[in-house]
Amino acid sequence: MNWHLLILSLPTQNSTARMRCWRALKACGAAVLRDGVYLLPQGEARHDALAAIADEARQNEGSAFLLPTQGPEQAFAPLFDRTEEFAALLAQIAELRGALNGGNAMDGLKQGRKLRRSFEQLAATDFFAGEAQRQAEAALLALELAAQRALSPDEPMAAANGEIARLRVEDFRGRLWATRRRPWVDRLASAWLIRRCIDPEARFLWLKSPADCPKKALGFDFDGATFSHQGARVTFETLLASFGLETPPLLRLGLLVHSLDAGGVQPPEAVGVERVLAGMREAIEDDDLLLHTAAGVFEGLLIAFTKEGGP
Repeated sequence: MNWHLLILSLPTQNSTARMRCWRALKACGAAVLRDGVYLLPQGEARHDALAAIADEARQNEGSAFLLPTQGPEQAFAPLFDRTEEFAALLAQIAELRGALNGGNAMDGLKQGRKLRRSFEQLAATDFFAGEAQRQAEAALLALELAAQRALSPDEPMAAANGEIARLRVEDFRGRLWATRRRPWVDRLASAWLIRRCIDPEARFLWLKSPADCPKKALGFDFDGATFSHQGARVTFETLLASFGLETPPLLRLGLLVHSLDAGGVQPPEAVGVERVLAGMREAIEDDDLLLHTAAGVFEGLLIAFTKEGGP
């Protein structure tokens, strides 16, 4: 892969010029290889940005060399990882959405526009975009839709990209639900959510193959299922959106499920939860018993998240 390499040196006494160069390097998303050595993927706009910084250095009695170079993508791409920045943005989005109501919806829209600009600035330097960017964009879109609904609850709105039709839990009671056997995080969390918040009498069928799903069953978490991944959402998040369950604690749990199922921003609890669930899955062969046991993990997390978000 081709890259732009900038080797930069400025007099230590010229702190103003050093700060201008540092801010310009940060704004264009340059990675630091070592002190005074910066890297960007090849591109005309990126070359021009580094060239301007090099001119700034030379005009202030410094030295600068802008060179083309080559190197493997896998060696340098991690230097441009924006996961932490997207995690911070997701936290801001979640905080704003958790406080959203009819009384502050207009302010919520204004704050959402600021977050949208922050997202666009960050995405512009996310040269190797991954799951974290998709997560942040989906959460931002959901915030904007929620703010619009809160501001004009009776106003009909055209379906937007990523919007999921709202369903009534009353229409999904006492049903047979089906998913692939030997469930992992998304299927376990989704089944727990179904029984806890949607269908307390739910019965679960664990399929050897999705093709075995009976017509009378509500399938989840497989291609062609009634509820599955949609856009950037994993199945658990699709269920939250479908049934209006997007409370701050459940959204936080959704972020954890998403990270373990699809990657992206990883909450601090993720590693421990993954190890616990993996141990359960290894030790318990019966899928009904596995769900019953794993439900305690999700219930405990929900209680903890609820208390942490309280007064």
